[in-house]
Amino acid sequence: LPAFTMAAVIYAQYVLIMRSSILEERGNDYLTVAKAKGLRDDVVRRRHAVPNAMLPTFTLIALQFGAIFNGALLTETIFSWPGLGLLFYEAIKIPDIPLLQVLFIFFAGTTVLANLLADIFYRFLDPRVRRSA
Repeated sequence: LPAFTMAAVIYAQYVLIMRSSILEERGNDYLTVAKAKGLRDDVVRRRHAVPNAMLPTFTLIALQFGAIFNGALLTETIFSWPGLGLLFYEAIKIPDIPLLQVLFIFFAGTTVLANLLADIFYRFLDPRVRRSA
């Protein structure tokens, strides 16, 4: 149940971001040109729209990776699931300041690392980033 709860929330965020990205991409000129070349709608969507719409979703995946790695405070506390979120909650209740400081540094470090990896992978996903460097 805790894993399902976390997965449902994260999946819903991915779906919303991907949907809005696809809707935003649909009006771009390069899709009109691809359709004018005679490509079918599913090919235009799969080969042209989806890769560009994946960029914001990929950023969200990187941010969520940092959040999942850090632990889900609310989910772990409600379900008494041992993890960093529950450890953080217990450290707040005591209060254990040195443990809180270490956890804050760890949480910040993993979030920064996840964002750094997302920026590095952007070079492979988006040709516009390759040209600007």
